[in-house]
Amino acid sequence: MALGLSTPLPEKFQHHNGPTVMDAFRTPRLLTREVLAGLVVALALIPEAIAFSLIAGVDPRVGLFSSFVMAVTIAFVGGRPAMITAATGAVALVIAPVARDYGMDYFIATVILAGVLQIVLASLGVARLMRFIPRSVMVGFVNSLAILIFAAQLPQLVGVPWLVYPLVAVGILIMVALPRITKVVPAPLVAIVVLTAVTVTMAVGVPTIGDQGELPESLPSLLIPNVPLTAETLAIIAPYALAMALVGILESLLTAKLVDDITDTHSRKTRETFGQGVANVMSGLFGGMGGCAMIGQTMINVKASGARTRISTFLAGVFLIVLVVGFGPAVAVIPMAALVAVMIMVSVGTFDWHSIQPATLRRMPRSETIVMLITVVVVVFTHNLAIGVITGVVAAMVAFARRVAHLADVERSVVIDDDGTATAYYTVTGELFFASSNDLYTLFEYADDPDTVVIDMTDSHVWDASTVAALDGITTKYGRRHKTVQITGLNEHSASMHGRLAGNLGADH
Repeated sequence: MALGLSTPLPEKFQHHNGPTVMDAFRTPRLLTREVLAGLVVALALIPEAIAFSLIAGVDPRVGLFSSFVMAVTIAFVGGRPAMITAATGAVALVIAPVARDYGMDYFIATVILAGVLQIVLASLGVARLMRFIPRSVMVGFVNSLAILIFAAQLPQLVGVPWLVYPLVAVGILIMVALPRITKVVPAPLVAIVVLTAVTVTMAVGVPTIGDQGELPESLPSLLIPNVPLTAETLAIIAPYALAMALVGILESLLTAKLVDDITDTHSRKTRETFGQGVANVMSGLFGGMGGCAMIGQTMINVKASGARTRISTFLAGVFLIVLVVGFGPAVAVIPMAALVAVMIMVSVGTFDWHSIQPATLRRMPRSETIVMLITVVVVVFTHNLAIGVITGVVAAMVAFARRVAHLADVERSVVIDDDGTATAYYTVTGELFFASSNDLYTLFEYADDPDTVVIDMTDSHVWDASTVAALDGITTKYGRRHKTVQITGLNEHSASMHGRLAGNLGADH
């Protein structure tokens, strides 16, 4: 479903990296789109930042300051234009125990250390590990994200005045219908303005942004956490900082990959990882709670509003602080129903509906569908994207190993020479690693074979020590029966591994 996706870019901007910041400054229509997208995202960020602050157990201002600092910072140092980085629920859940058990100074120190760790991981090239995340896990990530975005709106729809429901319905109707009439102004912004005007002029008593928490009245200031620089402090904050760093990198890189697919452009994953670290360090130094890329707000920016450059990301942070500090009373009256409507449309647009169509499920290998479902279930159950994705990757690896394990095959023949000497020939084909080599051991006729056995490995490849151990076991078992084994046809890599490890693995079958 289209979420008010803007008109196609002019052909001159449809190169592999999309329009640049300078393209936008030279083209009023593009610049207008970026500015309005930044405004819509800023409005959507306010209640989210407040809610995530409450999850982390800190003052709402901590989340708002963090979102401002991170959005502005990542606009300059990030590797994925138009992606929104701010305070997030995943990060809040990870570091909430620090604020609760040790206080704000330790909390801020954890955020700064997490940023430093992300910078170190970026320099080690951790972003390259993204290639090991299969498509089925990506689909599961996207679908579970859509479910979480929708589920996050339910508290705003339960136990509220009945007028909230027609307001949400009107907001959704505006976002569905308006793009068919005009795409000049982002539909989510129109929905927010219209619903706010209705609730204010008619004095309708519904929950507003102001009800979510106190808005700050001043800009953030530099803050150095007052913690002792000792090994004990490091022992307290390091586990939380590492978990935060890994969750932030994983969520940010998956979101970047999603934006790459939507915009048909490429992002610089290592630079994005580095940028996330810098943004978290800056966030901590200004008293923020840290964060990572935000899938919901990024979808509003890229898919619903059509933004493509760093301008929208930068302005999202600027508008956020201007709105909460300079126009706090006006922002406070925006009904939550308007933002709930925007997020419901984002969840519908984020979900990969094609992945659950009966025709798709019939064509897709069953193991791929199971991996996708495992990812969705674990993410939704734990509310932790990192745990879900890692579980999905492990499930995909197991499924792959099971499939490949059955590709190894052994054929046996017995040849009798002119002098009456019999020789058993085994031809091994396929890829041999820990899963397939376990079956290899059982495919030989140890009792029935003649005294000479030749194992031809010309059409196979030895990948690991498990296979060498299996070959050792086969040789040993024949040896106990006083039969000799010759292994022939090993390619260069396989021969090198076999020569290095054979007889040195302690395997005795």
